[in-house]
This record gives sequence, C-alpha cells and structure tokens, in this order.
Amino acid sequence: MLTEISSAKAFDGWQKVISHSSVECACNMTFSIFIPPQAAAGSVPVLWYLSGLTCTHQNVMDKGEYRRLASERGVAIICPDTSPRGDDVPDEPDNWKMGQGAGFYVDATQAPYSRNYRMASYILNELPALVEAAFPLDMRRQGIFGHSMGGHGAITLALRTPGRFKSVSAFAPIVQPMTADWSRPALEAYLGSDSTAWRAYDSTALIEDGYRISELLIDQGTADGFLDTGLRPWLLRDACGKAGIPLTMNMREGYDHSYLFISTFMSDHINWHADRISR
Repeated sequence: MLTEISSAKAFDGWQKVISHSSVECACNMTFSIFIPPQAAAGSVPVLWYLSGLTCTHQNVMDKGEYRRLASERGVAIICPDTSPRGDDVPDEPDNWKMGQGAGFYVDATQAPYSRNYRMASYILNELPALVEAAFPLDMRRQGIFGHSMGGHGAITLALRTPGRFKSVSAFAPIVQPMTADWSRPALEAYLGSDSTAWRAYDSTALIEDGYRISELLIDQGTADGFLDTGLRPWLLRDACGKAGIPLTMNMREGYDHSYLFISTFMSDHINWHADRISR
C-alpha cells in the first residue's frame, strides 16, 4: 500500500512524495513522483532518475529543476531513494561510501547486507509494479537517467534489461565501479570478494560481456573533483566505441559534480529522453 506524504501543484502537474513497505528492501521506502498535467487525459511516459551517494529522493526535487520541462513534455519523473533506510538496516554511519545512502543499485548477496540492500530488484521489479497500479503511467515508454552512483545505476540497469528502457543518460556516472576508489569497497562488501560477481554491476564490464543499449548520452564536468579517480568517463567511451554503441559525451568546461552542474543541463536530458520515450 502506498502512503502519500505530500502533494503539491507545480507547473500544472503534481509533485508527490510517497512511502510504502518494501518487500525487496524489507523496510519502509520513500520515493517522489512528478505527474505532468497530460496525465489527466491518459497515460504518460515515465523517466526514472537515480541519485548519487549520500542523497535521498529529496535532493533532485529541491535542486534538479526538472518540473517545468517535464510538464511541457508530458513526462512523469520518478525519483527512488538510494538505499534502504531504518534503524534495523545495516549501516556504516561514519563512511559515506557504504551503507545507508550508498546502495549502489545492486542486489547484495553478503551478510549483513543481503536482507535489505536489494536496490536493483526494487527499482526494476517492485517499484514499477506499484506505480503502474497507482498512477496513469505508460510503462511501455520508459527512460532512465541518474547522477554519479545513480548514473552507474541507470546505465547498468538498462544494460541488464535489454529493451526495457527506450532511452538512457547520465550526469557524471561512475563508469567502472569495479576499479574506482570510492565504489570498489562497497561492491566487495555487498557482493563478496570474488570480483567476477561485480561485473553484473559494472557498465564497462557488461558491455565487454555483450550487453547492449541502443544509444547513450553523458554529461561530465571538466572541473569535477572525482573525474580522474572515481568517474573516468573515457573508459566508457572506449567500451562503447569497441561495441558500436552510439555515445554522445559532452565534457562541460568548468563544471563540477554538484547539482549546479546537473540543473544546468537537466533540460537537455529531459528533452533528449522525451524525444525518444514519447514516440
């Protein structure tokens, strides 16, 4: 059952925050959904936004500046949380790269995380079924995008479910979490020490293993402090080039990793997705 926490009108649509008891994550989860005005006349396409480390559903609501164009283009935008939450959910409160706020969009297999940290199945299976039953959404027309850890999640989930998403993009994604300094420890904790299991959640490895998407849009700031050690978009560019995946990669001069960067290019991404999922 979905419980509405808040609902406010914006650009003739409705921004809602919803909570529910999650089977996959074994805790209460919260997500936001923007429903454009076109939904009053029929089902609308869906764009999923996955947030980065330390974030919740709230960050992009407050700073992402997506509602005006989503309303104009008639696209619903769903923003899940980044991890399970609660007093009974395993956490590393002194480590922002692990635990609550850092689910990395994987299905954990290792104790103590395996009971709750099932974000891949939550986003691919449980949450879509709930929102489809509750809102006028056309689940045949879905796109997915995200930022940083969420960019990693968007690309890997799209690669793992061919044909599910008609469009995929990312802001400053972690493109090879198997080797990045801020993601490798989390993958080991969630998935175990055998790195072959990590390949299912690594964009470059999935592409090397034969998984494909039709095309990809990336925006990356050149002044991003995580560029050289955590993000390394050139690894994804090389993988897409070898695999023949069309990639548009915009290196944005002087932009950093913050929501000031994301909000600057949010309209470009929503238009790009809307052109593909509104067909």
